[in-house]
Amino acid sequence: MPQQTAGRGSAAWALVITSVAGFMAALDNLVVTTALPSIREDLGGALHDLEWTVSAYTLTFAVLLMFGAALGDRFGRRRLFIAGLAVFTGASAAAAMAPGIDSLIAARAVQGAGAAVMMPLTLTLLTAAVPEARRGMAYGIWGAVNGLAVASGPLVGGSLTEHISWQWIFWLNVPLGLLLIPLARLRLAESHGTGAPLDLLGTLLASGGLFGIVYGLVRGPVDGWTGTVVLTALFAGSALLVGFVRHSIRARNPMLPMRLFRSRAFSGINAASLLMFLGMFGSIFLLSQYMQGVLGYSPTEAGLRMLPWTGMPMLVAPIAGILSDRIGGRPVVAAGLFLQALGLGHLAVVATAEASYASQLPALVISGVGMALFFAPASNLVMSSVRPKEQGIASGANNALREVGGALGVAIMASIFSAQGGYESARSFVDGMRPALVTGSAAVALAGIATLFIPGRRPTRPGEPPAVRTAGPVLEKAS
Repeated sequence: MPQQTAGRGSAAWALVITSVAGFMAALDNLVVTTALPSIREDLGGALHDLEWTVSAYTLTFAVLLMFGAALGDRFGRRRLFIAGLAVFTGASAAAAMAPGIDSLIAARAVQGAGAAVMMPLTLTLLTAAVPEARRGMAYGIWGAVNGLAVASGPLVGGSLTEHISWQWIFWLNVPLGLLLIPLARLRLAESHGTGAPLDLLGTLLASGGLFGIVYGLVRGPVDGWTGTVVLTALFAGSALLVGFVRHSIRARNPMLPMRLFRSRAFSGINAASLLMFLGMFGSIFLLSQYMQGVLGYSPTEAGLRMLPWTGMPMLVAPIAGILSDRIGGRPVVAAGLFLQALGLGHLAVVATAEASYASQLPALVISGVGMALFFAPASNLVMSSVRPKEQGIASGANNALREVGGALGVAIMASIFSAQGGYESARSFVDGMRPALVTGSAAVALAGIATLFIPGRRPTRPGEPPAVRTAGPVLEKAS
């Protein structure tokens, strides 16, 4: 088991601290999107500059996630969590006070770096603090808060911009961060991973590979997929990731042991996570614009009408966590993904330039329930598929794949949208959005199929420890 400082805090405090920190990091993925016109009016900048206020965060966040988790395992998860939270909070203040577009982009990049250290450690610290029998509910609440943050980013950003100013998108993080830092120091227990030295070569290969892939995905819809820079980034990133895999197979203490992927549970849930975020991020990216640009709602009105989707995790995810404790995570995750795919498909069918809200409501509810059923049990499956000392890097790898999936989803669905439609008219927007949503629905359905390859829960044998009952093959071998 990981080393822990006993008596430092309770499961309830760990749940509150990690959920709020995760909310802050997840919210900033999409919170800027609805504020871009106001930012341009205040700070100036060309279209590609505005895109980088979103992409700079995504890029550093995705690239440094595994490195942040590895640092926490080596030097102390609570210590690095606090350090990442401090960097994120300071960068948020810098973004709010940015005098120009270039300084805003730089602050967003630093924000992403802080979030990359903080985010994977939230799940590891929560796992260490919560007894195994209650982790399903804890993961449910953690997943609900994080899912709400991802889906409500455009609403929060739009509401703050419309009623106060775009700077408050970033100021919002500062009091929360200043409150969480001392609470984390006093209430969270310290824990470590294996204690192995940092894998510097593996870190460079993984970070460089992810940078190339995410950079290419971010720039593809803007520069064209055949552009020299985009192709170079994608090919170089792929080559570095291949090198990372080869190195990790041979290294004595790799950052991400490739043997983890021999577990059907670990491989299946990571494939499902990547595909789920591909479909969800791309869909939210287009639907938030559809409700405002086509249906004529203000940012706040659009966000309120998305609540049956975005708010559902707060109601359903804790129940999903309890269900995963009782019947296992695989059936709950699979049901959630197939419901999410059904909801997106329904939205693609009913979307028109004059669609009524009543026609969209069933799809929004179905999508919300599906998303809620995914988040909590998926986290449980990730953490239970590896040894306790490897949970930090497992969380980092899963979060990295989710971020890559989100970037890939926006890139693919934006390209489909541009090829089939555009912003010229409401009809043109719908013509582009419909096939993009169908693609998102198909990706989430594939995620559901991937979960079916995860081993199910075996019947309990007398005297068998819970970890062996619920975990995948890796833990079975470890026991």
